[in-house]
Amino acid sequence: MEKTINSGRFFKKTLLIAVPVMIQNLITNLVALIDNIMVGQIGTEQMSGVAIVNQLFFVFNLTVFGALSGAGIFCAQFFGKNDMEGVKSTFRYKTIVSVAIIGIGILIYSLLGDTLITAYLHTAEEGIDLELTFGYAKQYMWIMLIGLIPFTVEQIYSGTLREGGTATVPMVAGVVAVFTNVVLNYLLIFGNFGFPKLGVEGAAIATVISRFVQAGIVILWSHLNSRKLKYIKGVYKTFKVPKKLAGRITIKGLIPLTANECLWGAGVSMLVQLYSMRGIDVVAGLNIANTVINLFNVMFISFGSGVSVVIGQLLGAGEMEQAKKAAPKLIMFSGGMCVVVGAVMAAFSGLFPLAYNTSDNVRSLATMFIIISAVLMPVHGTLHATYFTIRSGGKTLITFLFDCVFSWGIVVPIVAVLAHFTTLPIMWLYFVGQGLEIIKCVIGLILVKKGVWLSNIVSDSN
Repeated sequence: MEKTINSGRFFKKTLLIAVPVMIQNLITNLVALIDNIMVGQIGTEQMSGVAIVNQLFFVFNLTVFGALSGAGIFCAQFFGKNDMEGVKSTFRYKTIVSVAIIGIGILIYSLLGDTLITAYLHTAEEGIDLELTFGYAKQYMWIMLIGLIPFTVEQIYSGTLREGGTATVPMVAGVVAVFTNVVLNYLLIFGNFGFPKLGVEGAAIATVISRFVQAGIVILWSHLNSRKLKYIKGVYKTFKVPKKLAGRITIKGLIPLTANECLWGAGVSMLVQLYSMRGIDVVAGLNIANTVINLFNVMFISFGSGVSVVIGQLLGAGEMEQAKKAAPKLIMFSGGMCVVVGAVMAAFSGLFPLAYNTSDNVRSLATMFIIISAVLMPVHGTLHATYFTIRSGGKTLITFLFDCVFSWGIVVPIVAVLAHFTTLPIMWLYFVGQGLEIIKCVIGLILVKKGVWLSNIVSDSN
């Protein structure tokens, strides 16, 4: 058994999942950087308005991710067990839950959008027009609401494909979508080749169309390959899910993971709102920095997806000892990889902000945020792989306490006190907000070592 671990089979299997996801996310975030630069060429108000709305939709995206991941934990273990009926049931469960999330999301953003946007608008030190920023944010938001539908449907299909070990199709769909997005951005933002010059509205339209393209490719491929994907044939003949399985997914997956991702995403948005109290130029700087940071973060985020699938399949197949030996090695590999990636990001931190048509202060802030994130990247990479290892065993209550409760119980209160009651410069405020993750990382490693996550949750689920 030790020989099996040392042979590198699990690293290879993890990378077979992670690399296609990595390529897709890398291209997606590279194009997001180009998109951001395009919007940034119009003006700081436009860029800030788009950044605020994207921060709000970040919570929705994470809610979808959490809800689908709840069923995804079971799905990966069903694949490991080679139980296609179980996979089919989890797919139906994902669909039902997604319809509810889309409806609730559109309702919340429609009714509370103005209030949520206003929360990020504070006095600007660089002469940024807050009223204009608010107007651009509203324009962008109303169009982007349409994109919530294809985004969620694509997540259902792509997530299931990856959980079964098929990661190349979502990658291809993502690549086509991002190139569609960047071309349409070029045409619709600036009005090139006779197209209307729509600014931020053009950016939103381009994003929505690209999401429909991405969802269309994944859906079409899946149903054309029903012989290979046995679970997809007849999946919509009924939406019945076995009560016992539905109950277990809801209790062990949906409730804790959806709550965790939603509240964690809200916590991240709250941190940005607290940072914004130092001025709207901080929001602009964070927008630039986060686009760059996300580009580099794809390495450990994608590897974490691979860890989740591989460990989940091992647990579903009952190979507990192999899972226990593989997990720490994969986690340490993720952290070590981030030492190199973080060093590269820090080395180029000052170049990316130069591409934006904004003030020197905003560029300086962006560079500072990038450097801080680069220094802490090994911590975040280790933490990410640790989180997905614990979650793969269905220990979602632990991950809820580990992730969401930590954010709202420790990180947000500390940053809130510093933001409201001190004059601490934004550099140190941001460092504290990000650096507190070190505590969570240590706790996670202890939990992995103790093996509290070793669990087969599909042995008797139907």
